[in-house]
Amino acid sequence: MDLELIIMNIINYSGEARSLSIEGISYAKNGKIKKARNNIEEANDRLAEAHKSQTQLIQGEARGEQQELSLLLVHAQDHLMNALTIRDMANEFIDLYEKVNIVEGSIGDE
Repeated sequence: MDLELIIMNIINYSGEARSLSIEGISYAKNGKIKKARNNIEEANDRLAEAHKSQTQLIQGEARGEQQELSLLLVHAQDHLMNALTIRDMANEFIDLYEKVNIVEGSIGDE
């Protein structure tokens, strides 16, 4: 696969995962815990796709196929790492909102 296409896949899937995670926090904040967790599952799927693309690059380099370091590749890696961090934090927020909503009796899952 073309290097630029692999990089764009990483950026695209990571960006989708980040957005889904942030949206999941918003759902949890409004008591929609089930929707929030569904968003995290979708984010995990997108991150798995981004990781597949990243793995292609890593395996190629392990075979001796040196990749030229580019700003676009660094940008893609930055997107992936941020998406992973936000997904992890979203899980924590969702757990917290679930507990708060239980105490307040305000879970309105749809």
